[in-house]
Amino acid sequence: MTEPAIQPVKPPRSLLSAAGKAIGDFAMIRDGDRILLGISGGKDSLSLLHVLLDLQRRAPVKFKLAACTVDPQSPDYDPSVLKPYLAGLGVPYFFESQPVLEEAKRNMDGDSFCAYCSRMRRGILYRVARENHYNVLALAQHLDDLAETFFMSAFFGGKLRTMQAHYTNDAGDVRVIRPFVYVRERQTAAFAQQAALPVVPENCPACFAMPMQRQSMKLLLAEQEKAHPKLFSSLLTAMRPLMQSPSA
Repeated sequence: MTEPAIQPVKPPRSLLSAAGKAIGDFAMIRDGDRILLGISGGKDSLSLLHVLLDLQRRAPVKFKLAACTVDPQSPDYDPSVLKPYLAGLGVPYFFESQPVLEEAKRNMDGDSFCAYCSRMRRGILYRVARENHYNVLALAQHLDDLAETFFMSAFFGGKLRTMQAHYTNDAGDVRVIRPFVYVRERQTAAFAQQAALPVVPENCPACFAMPMQRQSMKLLLAEQEKAHPKLFSSLLTAMRPLMQSPSA
């Protein structure tokens, strides 16, 4: 077996422990799984890439790993560094380019830009997974994302919802896992900086010059955490029943 040109970086114990606990608690990875990682080039997805590579080497459960980038054809987004980087790591890589931004402008019909873009990209990732026989899609949303979603849903949608940790898609052919549901955003930021990961700036097309309710929630939670250091621990306890899915 040929050694990869780029050696994976071992994530810190705290990051591996949080991801490993979530994977165990929600039974995310099973023997023989073929996992497709959605990779934008941001700090979160690049961190998850190295966590999964480390797990792949050490875990008794055997699984295959590949990655896929969806390029929304924004002039602010240049993921070109990812192809040689994934090749150097020896990770199979798929690249899908689609005019998501232009389609959003024509077809949003009152939906939020973030929701429309996320739905479009998820559909593309499902297709790539199906076409290449990957049964699991890994996404890199972390605990901060879940908390922001929880408050956005309550404030603006009148519902108690957040992202699920592990579920099966509506078609029943792809399981979706979020191994970072116990991980804080500051952990991925610190790892990406310490490991000098090739982070792609402006990696989320929903953020390109778009005002966002999510940013307001992020600022609100940051302010509250200053006064209440155990805020996210309490939020995780509150959200845990919402993170479960019977379909997983």
